[in-house]
Order: sequence, then C-alpha cells, then structure tokens
Amino acid sequence: MSAELEQLKNDMKRLKITEAAAVVEERLLEAQVTEPSYQVFLTNLVQHEIKKREEKQLGRLYKLAAFPEYKPLDNFDLSEQQSLSKKQLKQLQELIWLEQAYNLILLGPPGVGKTCLSIGLGIEAISRGYRVTFVQMDELIRLLKTEEISRNSRAKVKRMVGSDLVIIDDLMFMAIDRHEANLFFQLINKLYGQTSIIITSNKGPEDWGDILGDPAITTAILDRLIHKSEVIHLSGDSYRLKHRQTIFGNN
Repeated sequence: MSAELEQLKNDMKRLKITEAAAVVEERLLEAQVTEPSYQVFLTNLVQHEIKKREEKQLGRLYKLAAFPEYKPLDNFDLSEQQSLSKKQLKQLQELIWLEQAYNLILLGPPGVGKTCLSIGLGIEAISRGYRVTFVQMDELIRLLKTEEISRNSRAKVKRMVGSDLVIIDDLMFMAIDRHEANLFFQLINKLYGQTSIIITSNKGPEDWGDILGDPAITTAILDRLIHKSEVIHLSGDSYRLKHRQTIFGNN
C-alpha cells in the first residue's frame, strides 16, 4: 500500500468514514479497470458507507429491542389464524397505527400467535427506523421494582420510555400486588400519548381487575390503554400443540 493511500485511509477514519475506508483500496483497484467518472466513484463509495451504517443501526435496534426470538411477519401463518384477515394484517403491517400512537391489545388463549404477531410487528417497526422494546410482564415488574437501586434496571426502563413502541407480553400471566400495580400504572402514564403499546394477554380487559388487585388503578390503566386502541381477538387451537414434535414420530 502506498503512503498516499495509507494517509487517505487514515484521514477517512479520522472523519469517521470507517466503512468506506475499509473498501477504498479495493474500489480504487476496480476503478483502474472500469474507469468510472469521479462522481460515480465517489457516489458508490458514499453509498457503501451509508448502507453499512444503516445495517449497524438496525443491528443495534434489534439488540436493544430484546426480542426472545427473530420472527418476522412472514412467519405469521394466517391459515392458522382465521380470526385475522389478510387485509387486516396488511393494515397492521403498514404501521399507520404506530405513527398515530395507537395501542394494540392482542387477546386469546395460549398458543394462537399473539406473541408471534407482536414480534413480527416490532421487527417491521425497526426496519422502518422506529425504536422498539419487548418485555415480558414478569420481567417488567422486576425492572420497575428495582429501578431505584439498579443502574441496569434504570437504564432499561429509561430506554423503554424513550421507545416508539413497547411490547408487553403476557400481561395477565401473573397476579401482582397493589404496589406493583401502581408502578405499572406510572409506566403506562409515562408512555401515554407518546408511545404505542402492544399488549398480549389471555384475559380480556374486563378481567384485569382480578389480577391487578386494585379497581381504581385498573380503571386508570385501562383508561389510558383503551383511549386510542384496537382490540384484536385471536382464536383457535394452540399452534404449538397442533404442531408439536414427538420423539416417536407418527408411528
């Protein structure tokens, strides 16, 4: 490598054009053969930098979202879920509801695709540059209870409040006490009006009072969640049970 090329790469790195710096030598060798114009050469180099930066940004957003698994909407099998039409799924995928800070409440028994659908919508949102956080209800309560004493919990809650979309999975999976319900209300109140929320639950809002334990807090939470929301009832048999794997095969 010539001294001039080495200096060029170092200067590019100082300007934080690191992705282009990594390929500039290769691109210069190609240019000796293809002889592009100066403008085309620079355009291709800049586009490479932009593409790599966008890929890294998406990677960071996926990592911060903390999805339990990667399941894009293509994995959501509409033939297994008759209560949601193709048109409705497309409307959800367009994310107009997210742009307008609407909430989605996905209801239904275990195994019908609530979590899969929520993750798919979260992945779609990230692909469009939105900040997303996925959290299960039991982990959320733990974070809220330790926020004052744990730097890690405080950082995660802060990131959640700064998200464009928060997915709370298995809302009614566990009963919580009054103090925990109050912490949950405070979070919902912070998110209200500025962040879209997807909630999955196997119980309808009319039953949430039994789990949250305090009628007043339940009413306040529902008031903020339901104000601008779409309630989607998913039905059918458990996908996991229907497609379970067995060590004995079909014999």
